[in-house]
Amino acid sequence: MKNLPQTEDLNVFIQVVKNGSFAKAADEIGMSPAYISKRIQILEDCLGVKLLNRTTRSLNITSHGLLVYEKGIDILLDIENVVESISNQMNKPSGSLNITSSLGFGRQHVAPLISELSNKYPKLTIRFDTIDQILDLASEQIDLDIRIGNNIAPNLIARKLFSNRRILCATPNYLKKYGTPKKLNELSDHQCLIIKERDHPFGLWELDNKKGKVSVKVFGQLASNNGDLVKYWALNSHGIMLRSLWDIHEELKCKDLIQILPNYWQNADIWAVYPTRLNHSAKLRVCVDFLQNNLPQRLKHLQSH
Repeated sequence: MKNLPQTEDLNVFIQVVKNGSFAKAADEIGMSPAYISKRIQILEDCLGVKLLNRTTRSLNITSHGLLVYEKGIDILLDIENVVESISNQMNKPSGSLNITSSLGFGRQHVAPLISELSNKYPKLTIRFDTIDQILDLASEQIDLDIRIGNNIAPNLIARKLFSNRRILCATPNYLKKYGTPKKLNELSDHQCLIIKERDHPFGLWELDNKKGKVSVKVFGQLASNNGDLVKYWALNSHGIMLRSLWDIHEELKCKDLIQILPNYWQNADIWAVYPTRLNHSAKLRVCVDFLQNNLPQRLKHLQSH
């Protein structure tokens, strides 16, 4: 073999196999399908074997392709580890980070901090996705999930970034029209705005109080998987919602929303969740440290509630 495969070609091939098509791999990498096809051809010519059997309807990996795919992942990981080790010694973290968070919190608070992080560490390449469901971090190759809620799988590592809770609330107009519930079981007589968001069981509010935990089944005319929509409906006096303080602090302060049943709440702290230990990754460590040092400054107004 006169020439060794280029790491870029290995990466292109791996993305094609993972995505199952040239077009999807092109979207993932940000290149044209023609570029993807050219790099695959160059890799096959370099290795002297057929890696993929491609038709108009299907794309199948050959036995040689499977070997290159498995070994290629190890090769690229080894290279990334070498680069990261050097950057760690130089205290200049580099490499790629895949970060996720829920839509609302990610847009309002995580995205601005990632902007600052990127300015501070220009050699980091960051992909940030907002996804309102909990994913398997390892299988989805996610380095860091900024998560709200205290149900964290035991196989994951988590660092608490900020204390937060969800509370029950409604508008003054709704409470004037339908009355203010004084006991938890009175919620069954009210319109409750139901949300399915990440760790939020649909139609079941699991609440904390000084005596422990209690669950209450709720019903309502309106439901959504989007917290912003539920908040909109609540502000339009459609019912009672269970919502995080980080999202409704201003509305509570202005009396647009009124907390009800204050002896009940839902602990929903904000966590950095990751599948590998921080001492194994300089880029992940600086990111988590940065968020822990800076997120509380954005949310410090919540501590007064």
